[in-house]
Amino acid sequence: MSETRVTKDVLNILGEEVPLGCSKTINFNIAKLYTSTKVEIPIIIERSKKSGPTVLITAGIHGDEINGVEVVRQIIAKKINKPVKGTIICIPVLNVFGFLTMNRFFPDGRDLNRVFPGTKNGSLASRFAYQFVTEILPIADFCLDFHTGGGSRFNAPHIRIDPSNKKSVAMAKIFNAPFTLLSKNLDGSYRATCAKKDIDILLFEGGKSQNSNRDIAREGVYGTMRVLHYLEMLHPKFEMPDTINDSIVIKKSNWLRAKYSGLLHIKIPIGKHVEKGEMLATITDPYGKMRHIVKSSNDGYIINVNEAPIVYKGDAIFRITTELEE
Repeated sequence: MSETRVTKDVLNILGEEVPLGCSKTINFNIAKLYTSTKVEIPIIIERSKKSGPTVLITAGIHGDEINGVEVVRQIIAKKINKPVKGTIICIPVLNVFGFLTMNRFFPDGRDLNRVFPGTKNGSLASRFAYQFVTEILPIADFCLDFHTGGGSRFNAPHIRIDPSNKKSVAMAKIFNAPFTLLSKNLDGSYRATCAKKDIDILLFEGGKSQNSNRDIAREGVYGTMRVLHYLEMLHPKFEMPDTINDSIVIKKSNWLRAKYSGLLHIKIPIGKHVEKGEMLATITDPYGKMRHIVKSSNDGYIINVNEAPIVYKGDAIFRITTELEE
């Protein structure tokens, strides 16, 4: 974790004061619907009476990524967000506009996770990112951000980190998702903005959009508990989840693409270790005349599966690891 900033007895968030020992929900309002109805983003703040680090937990940067929202909802509902020291700030849905319509994007058609740190006078998404980065992010010492796979692509639960950030690598080991994917920060992303501001962040990926999966949510909640326990913020009444295996660290992976168009029939579970030549799926035509077997291109773990019932030639259908960290 980055060096903890000086913790004030009273935090000032969006013009409101939140003292130690206080529980408060502040509504972040940047724009209205066409009907003049307010669109408010609840920011749920829990502060211990004892000072300590501030952890910012977010989800729903993409409005259709429900699984991430469910992770943060459970953290709040189970009162995991009530720290024994420091501050935990939860924002279950950042992109409320997209959440209302089950859409990945902001109403201006932009991907919020590609416009950070935003601009004061830009598009709606850019203005929102700017206010978030200016008004809320500076308070945080450590961030957890929850995502899912886009479209019909189902992600195995994993933490995504920049391998050059040794602190994030260490925190990923503590989170201990089934997989840890080493990937550089993308320009315009929330993760890249945190890195530039020297705020450590873990990005969790799991499941797919417009879908809620109990197993994925459990991995997200358990990982959060491990991190809070490490930071000495988790209440002792919570029993720590068992750690059976260490996270598998992925250095490289490839997409396996469809060689034919047709109906896709997946034959293996997400996260499975497969061998080269192993059958992963079949592609058939609607008429019972064609059946193509999709085989693994190499030994590795399946970390993403396209669960669309129909694919076209060239569509990505499996993401398989090609190089692991020893």
